[in-house]
Amino acid sequence: MATSQAPALRGWRHLSGGKVRELYIPAGVSPHEAETVLIVATDRISAFDQILPTTIPGKGVVLTQMSLWWFDQLKDIVPNHVVSTEVPDQVAGRAMICRRLDMYPLECVVRGYLTGSGKADYDETGEVCGISLPEGLVEASELEQPIFTPAAKMNMGKHDINVTLADVDKMVGPERTAELRETSLRIYERAAQIARDAGIILADTKLEFGSLVSVGGPAVVLGDEALTPDSSRFWPVDQWHPGSPTPSFDKQLVRDWLKSDESGWDPASGTTPPPLPDEIVERTSNRYVEAYEMLTGQTINL
Repeated sequence: MATSQAPALRGWRHLSGGKVRELYIPAGVSPHEAETVLIVATDRISAFDQILPTTIPGKGVVLTQMSLWWFDQLKDIVPNHVVSTEVPDQVAGRAMICRRLDMYPLECVVRGYLTGSGKADYDETGEVCGISLPEGLVEASELEQPIFTPAAKMNMGKHDINVTLADVDKMVGPERTAELRETSLRIYERAAQIARDAGIILADTKLEFGSLVSVGGPAVVLGDEALTPDSSRFWPVDQWHPGSPTPSFDKQLVRDWLKSDESGWDPASGTTPPPLPDEIVERTSNRYVEAYEMLTGQTINL
């Protein structure tokens, strides 16, 4: 997939692009009237809220196929937005035709382990999104029970902001807040057990939901992607040691290289990130593939 512009696809009109995905609507239909969208996962990779100039071969295929697999594992818990995988040949394997959802302005994050921004908040306040946690927790500590820690979506290029349940109540109402929380926790619990059986710890995950109420459908539908290395932290069970960082099946290799002296780049500089070395590209691609194959028990052809 090109990083500079989205390809022309017969029967579809390009609508918009994000850090990783390109969005299309049926040709001849206005954006307001479109009931379905074509979501294409590119090989782009982002870090520190910037799209990098280097792509990761096969990444978009892994993201799409892993999401489809998880949607199937979770279909008894929550409906999802997938309509069909009969897509144009140019994007076969990396695209889905989906229902157009009215998306909630939230990242529904569930954490089973303490790391990332949750660990930073805990170190400062003893809480994560208003939830008090026991004293003495360290990096990668397993929590007594998974916690729902939502974040408000921000514009591309800005960090999402962790918020409390009271904040979510104001955004979507108490009834919908309760439904989003319960559904997110049920998804995490199911996915964490599946992952654990495959030798992987699901440390945390980010979910996005939308509504089909406007067309007489359910109020909570799982959208975007589900439980991929872009939206989740997957750790090898045999390499997890509380108190120290755990290797992960995601783009941490990329983040670490960008922060290293070798890259010569400062994430806080506001300048364009440098191209990634071939070794980092290959290792990152392999990590995505390894996560898919361990979780699903299937091989993937890129």
